Amino acid sequence: MNTTPAVQVRDLHKHYGAKRAVDGLDLTVEAGEVFAVLGPNGAGKTTTIEILEGYRDRDSGDVTVLGVDPRKADRAWRSRVGIVLQSADDQAELTVRELVRHVARFYPSPRDPDELVEAVGLTAKAGTRVRQLSGGQRRRLDVALGIVGRPELLFLDEPTTGFDPEARRSFWDLLRGLRDDGTTILLTTHYLDEAEQLADRVAVVRDGRVVALDAPRALGGRATHEALVRWHEAGEVREVRTPTPTALVADLVRRFAPGEVTALEVLRPTLEDVYLEMVGERTSRASTAQATTDTPAPADLEESVR
Repeated sequence: MNTTPAVQVRDLHKHYGAKRAVDGLDLTVEAGEVFAVLGPNGAGKTTTIEILEGYRDRDSGDVTVLGVDPRKADRAWRSRVGIVLQSADDQAELTVRELVRHVARFYPSPRDPDELVEAVGLTAKAGTRVRQLSGGQRRRLDVALGIVGRPELLFLDEPTTGFDPEARRSFWDLLRGLRDDGTTILLTTHYLDEAEQLADRVAVVRDGRVVALDAPRALGGRATHEALVRWHEAGEVREVRTPTPTALVADLVRRFAPGEVTALEVLRPTLEDVYLEMVGERTSRASTAQATTDTPAPADLEESVR
């Protein structure tokens, strides 16, 4: 197993006059993981990714991608990296098969084009001109072009923008397959559910810096955050905020037995809640709900559900 990180960034800076697009950013992406970068527009994530891809120079900082400084990278390094941009309109008159075969010629050891077309679910469209593809089909083709050279690292910029729900989930399955094959994936997305479904770890970027980094389920202390337990009783909605929701639910189950606890919910902050709070766009819904709910003292917890 490769223990060398796929990406290492230390104290990265990129300024445009007085605008500090990237302002001391640190980042490490381990080999074989799916890593998501989240952040509002203008946070610096696109500039950072372009520096990692070798398309934009930096003012200062240390950057290695697959062990190489991208600004000094050669053709051999580029053959190890796959890039899927947010949109592409190239070679619209070629068929799917023709375009994949054309791009494959640029790599020393490409995947078999026909097998790749099948792998991305485009066999039925292999003879279709690129301009005639739907948005989801075009995105699958973009991925095929990004991985035809067998990249060790794949960059995905907003990979499912414009997809319908079914196409998004089908695309997620494709990315999971790439991860299972050992491809490191670094993606940017505005879809919080996408990051939660795909990413092993998530970095939240704000004002050119990483302000939070963790697994999606743990980001912002989600896994240990106080829970809001809500149920209906005697025609009213009851709510209790507690750090031990399992014990509270057990008390409710015993008290309502043999019947059901009506409309029982255990709520913790969602990934969207903690993300929006981190980037300063709003206070989390869970935090707001908790702030307006009377909190029983530990000694009064059992009494509160009687």
